[in-house]
Amino acid sequence: MDRQSIAATTVTQEILRPARATRSGCYTICVSTQIVGEPTGERLDAAAQMLKLLADRTRLHIMWALLHGEHAVGDLADHVGVAAPAVSQHLAKLRLARLVDTRRDGNRIYYSAENDHVLRLVTEALFHADHVTSDAPVHHGRTRNQAS
Repeated sequence: MDRQSIAATTVTQEILRPARATRSGCYTICVSTQIVGEPTGERLDAAAQMLKLLADRTRLHIMWALLHGEHAVGDLADHVGVAAPAVSQHLAKLRLARLVDTRRDGNRIYYSAENDHVLRLVTEALFHADHVTSDAPVHHGRTRNQAS
């Protein structure tokens, strides 16, 4: 069995591993997120370009709002605190990079995250920022006042 087949088998075994209870009584499903094989130059360039787009505070805030569902430009502008034309420009760039998708309803266009990968990327970036800026990350279920 070659190296790639072993890696694929490992990924498959991880996905098929049954859920297990944690100390808090919640269940987790073990899924390997390891990329099989060396990424191509094209993939690395695409990922770097995507991360550059998300490195803008306003775009990241827009993507955070889209974690909670689809929104029209005006709603996003109100939420992010930026003028609608500026939000529209940011959304155009995010759409070209395939980070957001659109749905038309009459004369309104609603924006949403392109897929679950984008949602996880934004969520994990914000979770990591929580670790950088706090001794007691909120996403771990504790508030800053409860930090020990």
